[in-house]
Amino acid sequence: MPADYLYGLLGLSFWGYVLAAFIMVQVTMMAVTLYLHRDAAHRALDLHPVLRHFFRLWIWMTSGMLTREWVAVHRKHHAMCEKPGDPHSPVVFGLKRVLTEGAELYREETQNPATLEKYGRGTPDDWVERNIYSRFPWAGILAMVLLDLLLFGVPGIIIIAVQMAAMPVFAAGVINGLGHHTGYRNFESDDASTNLVPWGLLIGGEELHNNHHAFPSSAKFSMRPWEFDIGWLYIRVFQAVGLAKVRRVAPRPKVKPAPGRTVDLDTLRAVIVNRMHVLREYTRHVTLPVFRMELRESGNALLRRDRGLLVRQPELLDESARAQLAEVLDHRPALATVVEYRERLRELWNGAAQSNDKLLAQLADWVHEAEHSGIKALQDFAARVRGYALTPQASAPA
Repeated sequence: MPADYLYGLLGLSFWGYVLAAFIMVQVTMMAVTLYLHRDAAHRALDLHPVLRHFFRLWIWMTSGMLTREWVAVHRKHHAMCEKPGDPHSPVVFGLKRVLTEGAELYREETQNPATLEKYGRGTPDDWVERNIYSRFPWAGILAMVLLDLLLFGVPGIIIIAVQMAAMPVFAAGVINGLGHHTGYRNFESDDASTNLVPWGLLIGGEELHNNHHAFPSSAKFSMRPWEFDIGWLYIRVFQAVGLAKVRRVAPRPKVKPAPGRTVDLDTLRAVIVNRMHVLREYTRHVTLPVFRMELRESGNALLRRDRGLLVRQPELLDESARAQLAEVLDHRPALATVVEYRERLRELWNGAAQSNDKLLAQLADWVHEAEHSGIKALQDFAARVRGYALTPQASAPA
């Protein structure tokens, strides 16, 4: 019956077509987050060669993208994040342009030979890559179109459209755009990255973008108990059947109560390795308690909106916000002190080129002076810093 062929060889129901489209988009997101992102770009994960080859084939057939191009653009994004040269930052290009033209920004950067040469190293360069994927980038899409039409018939046209839109909308738009503009932040990283909810079932865990920027080499993106990284679920399943090996996950701070403990080289290393956690704990245990105390005492002189100015790194504030922060600190010596000590703490990892002896002396001086600052929250935190210790995983090479 000719009419039967209009619905493809599978002859699915309406919801069958919906489920098929959803699964195929999920495979695409899985290929992006597991293979391109966590494996190829950041080396946080080792996928079995069978999975790597499958994901390379799938990405070629659904987008025409090459591993080298995607990895190079992404690595450059991390290297130049929120600065001129970042291929797709809303801070540089504006949110509207990244949301609506994210795919174009990506393609434009792939045409830069210097980007591919500098940031694309270590990506596949085998016979298949050179002679098929690179030479015929649109052949894969054509093959996928024909396959969809054969399996799904006329509804396959809609499935094709959904597949082709998934990467530009979710990856180029939502992650690269909203993921640097809207949402919450667990960590005050040196960029504007945010975590988005509730996209977990759609974009493979990539919505936890602030967590990723805080710990780029971690195979697991979720950090808080209520966060869900579906990409990590996939990894655990593949790991259980021998198809994946986790190389690194984000360190967790280990703090041993140790009043009066000498600040030594292990303390320094633990503070630097756990720097994102240290800043987060400083905000929670020092900056915000002092802010709340000042808020209670100030009446209307200190506004709740000033909280964000105190938490955000000064480099991420615009000129107006910096002026407002300076005015707040001019009239609040305690707040000025905790901000000053936070910036001095950040200098430890910003000055990584200095000798260990010099950095250790800086940390010891910081702890000693904080303990004599007269601000209880700061004094308690300084005592906590003495107890930072390395975990076996944290001491492993990054």
